[in-house]
Amino acid sequence: MVVGLLLLLPALLALLWSYVLPSVSTLVKSFQRDPLIGPVEQVGGANYDRIFEMGFLGAFVFALVLGLLPLLSALLVAPLIAVVADRAGRAARLVTRGLLALPLAGYAPVAVLVFWMLHRSDPRALSENPRLTLIWIVGITSFGVVVGVAATFFLSALRNRRTGGRPGRAMLVTGAVLALGIVAAALQTYTVPAVLTGGGPARATVTPVLDAMQNSLVRMDLGPGAAISTILLVVLGVLGLAAVGLLLATRARFELDGWRDRPAAPTGIVPPGGAVPSPTAPARGGGRPLFLVLLVVALVGFLAVTTYAVLFPWLRAAFSDGELPMGASAAGIHVNTWIPPLIGALVSVTLAALGGFAIGALRPLGRWSELLLLPFAPWLFVGTGPLAIANYLRARDFDQIDTLIGLIPPGWVSIPALVAFTLLFRGQEPRWRAGGGFGRTVLLPALPMFPLAVVVSWLVSAQQVLWPWLVAQGPDSRTAGLVAQLMLQQRFGAEDAALSMVLPLPMMVLFLLVLVAAQITYLDRLTLRTGPPPSPADPRDLAVVAPQFRQMGETTARSREGRYGGGAGPEGVKD
Repeated sequence: MVVGLLLLLPALLALLWSYVLPSVSTLVKSFQRDPLIGPVEQVGGANYDRIFEMGFLGAFVFALVLGLLPLLSALLVAPLIAVVADRAGRAARLVTRGLLALPLAGYAPVAVLVFWMLHRSDPRALSENPRLTLIWIVGITSFGVVVGVAATFFLSALRNRRTGGRPGRAMLVTGAVLALGIVAAALQTYTVPAVLTGGGPARATVTPVLDAMQNSLVRMDLGPGAAISTILLVVLGVLGLAAVGLLLATRARFELDGWRDRPAAPTGIVPPGGAVPSPTAPARGGGRPLFLVLLVVALVGFLAVTTYAVLFPWLRAAFSDGELPMGASAAGIHVNTWIPPLIGALVSVTLAALGGFAIGALRPLGRWSELLLLPFAPWLFVGTGPLAIANYLRARDFDQIDTLIGLIPPGWVSIPALVAFTLLFRGQEPRWRAGGGFGRTVLLPALPMFPLAVVVSWLVSAQQVLWPWLVAQGPDSRTAGLVAQLMLQQRFGAEDAALSMVLPLPMMVLFLLVLVAAQITYLDRLTLRTGPPPSPADPRDLAVVAPQFRQMGETTARSREGRYGGGAGPEGVKD
């Protein structure tokens, strides 16, 4: 118990520093008038009255509507691809997994949006129907990433079928958590309106986070922006608690199964590799050719949309030439873009892994250990936006503006990674208690998840523009995404050198190799299961092995009955 709580302590301290204190600061600031360079005044609830008068509800609803097409992609297209790939056989499933990694490896939203603004968006449509245009652009440019991530989780839930289980409840849990996450992401939308419309015309495309930034740092009054952020924090906290509560209520967990789709040893017996799927396996169906045809059609459509919306714009920019703004250094831009997010990813994922191991494997509170996730749950879906004002003030007070340290993302523990590691260790813990070696049943299954979580966190953090926009005010500290956005606003060759630097081709190849390898060799073995975990048992206990022998004996007896009739064996000897 003591060791588990000690290992969880760094994550708790990071939670306090990165999320709790900034949230409290944002709440306090929402009742003040703070012009940044003048005296601070207490104004009570005036800031809340002001944001509603300015149309906060409209911005809130518009942000929700921006998430409709991604939600449909995650809940309709992704499970369809996952089911068809799962039914089409192992080789087809692995090919599908490899293709699902492609849009995430090419994740470069700023470069894609700038390209769309310059080459595909109709200025008349942006002025006459700005909301519909943005809804369409968000839906099509996010399609590949949303489907790729969602289908990966649905495939993990469907693996229950190949090991003799019923995937229905795991699929429902997966869909519910994904839906909550997409709603939370939509409410925090910033990049799309910031790059394409700036919230205009006439505030028609303002979202809550963009509104908070414009109120606070453009109009020089932190109070209204803090009020918007406080409301967002409350809503996101409810969504995070709902997601974690659902995972706890259904006893969701990840279990690492064998390399191939095959029956496994009975519960409690740990075979090599620590894989303990259910002892029965489904029979092979006769409709595999049909599923192969359906899968080919689905993947062609998936790749066509992804190529048109994301890959072609990015590849065109990757091989183009151009000039950077005067005074900008390519080497400096690369350092600013990739080094600080890498530091943040290493620290935040390490603390998440330690915390997940403490909760899921060491279980300091016994059967109630998973309740230790609840303090983290309100910030599960909280990104940079709702805490941007508090974190900006902290960076300013610590003289981190225009510094490499200031560019490190402010979240020092990755709460999504903490939940994922907890579910993984929770699934492996019964096998360890059943007598499996610690290294084989706990350590080795978790090792591949660590670099995978680091790479994903690194890539996503490197592509955000809000935090660099806050802390990189001089040309020497700007990131590639921020430079591309500024060049677009100045109409200075944004389609050339800056876009090719947002996600350099060598980095994209690196991410692609890592993600494809993870999909094929690791994620394909992870099963998302729900319900009570298997009870730990000593593998030497004959009571565990006996049912297996009993079933074999019954099968042999039935075989002899059918062969010799009436239960008589050869030469009239009864069984």
